[in-house]
Amino acid sequence: MDSVLGVRWFAEGSTGLRSPLATGPSLAPPFDDPVLVFGLAMLIFLIAPLILKRYRLPGIVGVILVGAAIGPNGLHLLEREPTIQLLGEVGLIYLMFVAALEIDFARFLEYRGRSVAFGLLSFVIPQAVGTVVGVAVLDLTVPAALLFAAIFASHTLLAYPVVNRLGIAKNEAVTVTIGGTIFTDTLALLVLAVVIASVGGELDAAFWLTLSVGLTAFFVGVWLLVPRLGRWFFRRQAEESYFEFLFVMVVLFACAFLATVVGVEHIIGAFLAGLALNPLIPDSGPLMNRIEFVGNALFIPFFLLSVGMLVDARVLLEGPETYVVAVSLVTMVIVTKYAAAWVTGRLYGYDRSEVLGMFGLSVGQAAAALAIVQIGFDAGVPGFDQHVLNGVVLMILAVSLFSPALVERAGTALARAREREAYDPSATPQRVLVPVSKRSQHATSLLDLAFSIREKRSTESIYAVSVVRPSGTVRTEADVAEAESMLEELKSYASSAEFPFEGHTRVSHNVAGGIVRSAVETRTTTMIIGWDGAEARTQSTFGHVIDQVLRRTTQLALVGRIREPLETTRRILLAVPPESEHNEGFSEAVHAVKLIAADTGSQIRALVVDGRDERVDRPIDRIEPEVSTEFEPVDGWDGLRETLRREVRPDDLVVCLSSRRTDVGWHPELRTLPTDVSRITDGNFVVVYPATGERADDRKFLRFD
Repeated sequence: MDSVLGVRWFAEGSTGLRSPLATGPSLAPPFDDPVLVFGLAMLIFLIAPLILKRYRLPGIVGVILVGAAIGPNGLHLLEREPTIQLLGEVGLIYLMFVAALEIDFARFLEYRGRSVAFGLLSFVIPQAVGTVVGVAVLDLTVPAALLFAAIFASHTLLAYPVVNRLGIAKNEAVTVTIGGTIFTDTLALLVLAVVIASVGGELDAAFWLTLSVGLTAFFVGVWLLVPRLGRWFFRRQAEESYFEFLFVMVVLFACAFLATVVGVEHIIGAFLAGLALNPLIPDSGPLMNRIEFVGNALFIPFFLLSVGMLVDARVLLEGPETYVVAVSLVTMVIVTKYAAAWVTGRLYGYDRSEVLGMFGLSVGQAAAALAIVQIGFDAGVPGFDQHVLNGVVLMILAVSLFSPALVERAGTALARAREREAYDPSATPQRVLVPVSKRSQHATSLLDLAFSIREKRSTESIYAVSVVRPSGTVRTEADVAEAESMLEELKSYASSAEFPFEGHTRVSHNVAGGIVRSAVETRTTTMIIGWDGAEARTQSTFGHVIDQVLRRTTQLALVGRIREPLETTRRILLAVPPESEHNEGFSEAVHAVKLIAADTGSQIRALVVDGRDERVDRPIDRIEPEVSTEFEPVDGWDGLRETLRREVRPDDLVVCLSSRRTDVGWHPELRTLPTDVSRITDGNFVVVYPATGERADDRKFLRFD
């Protein structure tokens, strides 16, 4: 008897978990076996986008439609049970977080006024129209009408995966729209908090004080603490690993939770966490690739599936009340959101495709709308009945189909326009060469530098070469094998960031000659050379090998000592020597520095030696990309050294524009300046040598207004 009871207990499980001896999973819908449910979700995420892609429809629409078809209001193959709801909520949080990370942070700060303007317009216009319609047409009370309007005054970035796929997240209008999300959703959710408090009779001074103090403390705390914590962690986490990803996840969900503690929705905390971490996570690095991969493959599709499972087509048969609410909502959200996008476009000169893109992104509704209507329904707000709830679900279905399709159309036009502007068919494609040796301790940091200056839409590989000096057959083969092993590690690192990489070894008595030949064979346009910062012998700047390479090449060259993670850079101190602006490759060199600044979210402070800042401010400002730059004249080379000694910080990247000995702008002080700066700072330091002769063609780096 005891043995029988023991088997039964083991089969059923004291914790409710299914054991190997329990009855097999039920194959009758709705399916409840976790393995089957998860596998079916993965199948949907795979098949639905592929099918819709054949009909030129956004893949996210397919996930939403399939969710509606198999959900509890369709074929009822799956329940919208707590696990689906949990993963859907995580997906929404993740979506807002990734949207904030994708923003060009420097441009976001530069255009924050435009984000505020669009956010206010996108909230005020729908809120005003919705309140009037709620009172005059739907006969709601003023608090209920305010809450009714707040449903569509907010917006959810349902179509953001389309933006991400098309690579237009850095477009100014798209950046403004994404930035405006934080204002629309925050204001709409504040309306929710106020109305619910008024229904409960708690709208007093204590409420306003608690809400304002909590929000202020939360925003200031996240903005000040998260970047400092991130820099501290990334500096001490030497290896690129899953620990960095886990750290980012901890910050994300901690901020999302703390947002709910102070009385706002978790998506606000997620968006703010993304903005705070944005400068620390370059969009060209392995960490960003991991974040996007996990989101696009898992969490965000679960959010779309969860939204689809809310749709109930049967509400169409429940009488005219649902139709009135649904038609009112759909009409008002389209009209008011387009009005906000149109007005913003007129104010700031956006073209038709940009206005449609803004409209398509901001017309999406899901998370905040559902939160508002569900909380209003549960709290018993007058007029918030089942018909309003069903009408909101129908509105979400309509805009879930409309928003991605519109963004796909507008985004494709923006992407095509960008491609036409980006490339000159006669221009030599950018090819980056990184020489490394078995003694290189920071080879991956040199690759990070290469990732930053590589043109974002380039299809060329990053090349690496390791030159081995011959020293007997057996020893040489061992050195070659060691070099190949190191290059394989670098290839793996580049692959984790989805960058094409080609590495090769070369045996040569003359290391500099081997590097130069590799540059010729690969048609290199840019070289990134590592330097240990050690003081060189007399008449040498970096050492015999690097000096020889610089003398025998004409390409743009960056000689760098990168000891700290590049993503921890907060400011670039750029030393501009006299007459350097007359160098043939000046614009290309500054373009490379600006790419680093844009990738790390840094500002540039240009220290102009022996000259007025007006000498170089206009030429530098005309060079792409747009980066916030300050100019300060310094008195001579000693003044430059003194300024650096006084102002350089551990999180600065010091960059010195230089010249080869035979080029315009060369000065004897440039021979010893690298060693002097290496003594001043223990941080990251790069010397940039512009291209010369036929290699120098600066026209493609200029912006013509």
